[in-house]
Amino acid sequence: MLTAWLAARGEPAYRATQILAGAHRPTASSLDDLTDLPRPLRTAVAGAFRFSSIVGSHTLVADGGLTAKAVHELGDGQRIESVLMRYPGRGSGAGRTTVCISSQAGCAVGCPFCATGQAGFGRQLTAGEIVDQVLHWHRDPWLALGADWRPGGGRSHYNIVFMGMGEPLNNADRVFAAVRLLNDPARLGIGARHITVSTSGVVPGIDRMIDELPQVNLAISLHAATDELRDELVPINRKWPIGEVVAAGRRFADRTRRRVSLEYVLIDGVNDDAEQAAGLAELAGGWLCHVNLIPLNPTPGSRWSGTAAAEVRSFASTIQQAGVPVTVRDTRGREIEAACGQLHAQFAGRPIAASLPMVPA
Repeated sequence: MLTAWLAARGEPAYRATQILAGAHRPTASSLDDLTDLPRPLRTAVAGAFRFSSIVGSHTLVADGGLTAKAVHELGDGQRIESVLMRYPGRGSGAGRTTVCISSQAGCAVGCPFCATGQAGFGRQLTAGEIVDQVLHWHRDPWLALGADWRPGGGRSHYNIVFMGMGEPLNNADRVFAAVRLLNDPARLGIGARHITVSTSGVVPGIDRMIDELPQVNLAISLHAATDELRDELVPINRKWPIGEVVAAGRRFADRTRRRVSLEYVLIDGVNDDAEQAAGLAELAGGWLCHVNLIPLNPTPGSRWSGTAAAEVRSFASTIQQAGVPVTVRDTRGREIEAACGQLHAQFAGRPIAASLPMVPA
């Protein structure tokens, strides 16, 4: 559309590349910042196109400024979420930052413990809508990332995880395109090894990652060690059961030599007993993976709650004693409902004030 619009005005074809690259420039907050374009052209583009696909955002901050979550409104009224998490370094060590982004508006997988799954599916996000979530955190005046970003030398020390709303591999074409845009050194320049795609177990998508995104990290949301329980917790298991999902993860690790993360949300009295721990240890044994345990951040009105700390330690010990690397994820942002889909639900039916610069369409 942009190319055709420029051609109709007699502009050279390279202007489209300039404009699109500029829209993904972290230091640019509006078309006025694209100073490599003539001012009359900037004014004309501003009258015809939005600078960002995000037309408004509401951001909440928690954990003393270390965690922030935004609900974003898109041009058609759909709402999505992204989260910024900072982890201070220990001693003289450098800290790290992770940005968690959405790949769909809503989700069709329907995991019953997830607020996004309870809300249902809206639509696929475009590659631009995915990338704009990362740019939001560069442009937020209070939480800005990458203040020293420069073309051709973008900051890549922070991590991007596709663990927000949606199943990324059910939107693989656009997610893969977004990964390439994020990785582009002329845009954000985020190293492929700093990007993680998380899936509930879309086996064809995992195999496609092996061929197309071999340097990107893979995380698999397992959440149960038996098919009977996983059918309930992760309904996509009825199509691709645990054996097939783990086999795909092993193929990814064998072909790419990248360690796979097995994500496991611990739900009190549901999937946190000794039998599930032993089963998970067996599934994870003997190949290049590690287990990431996540105490459930319950959604309002949920019948489930997170496993208590002592039981989390016991579960982790079983995995560790089997020789499998295991970590326990720090629970962040409870006071701002930072679990996937919670803030979206909180703002349902309420207006979102625009907090990002927007060019009128």
